[in-house]
Amino acid sequence: MLFMVEMDVNIPLDFDRAEAARIKAAEKAYFQSLQAAGTWRHIWRKAGHYANVSIFAVDSNAALHDTLMGLPLYPFMTMKVTPLCRHPSSLHDDDR
Repeated sequence: MLFMVEMDVNIPLDFDRAEAARIKAAEKAYFQSLQAAGTWRHIWRKAGHYANVSIFAVDSNAALHDTLMGLPLYPFMTMKVTPLCRHPSSLHDDDR
């Protein structure tokens, strides 16, 4: 199952900078492990925002939920999740 997830991050300005740096490093490591596993298929930055649009490939709604809840930055995020399905006119076999 493919999902488009729009993530907007809002870390409070008065949040401890060292802790924010630690969380961001943990987020990057988690992201890279999910990307290597094929779960986090694509990521695009929203220009001018601390936000992204990502494509996830997971087996179920519950798997997506667990993956997103595992994000170290999750407590600072607002997300919009959109389920996707293959377009019949697509020429690509890997967009399932």
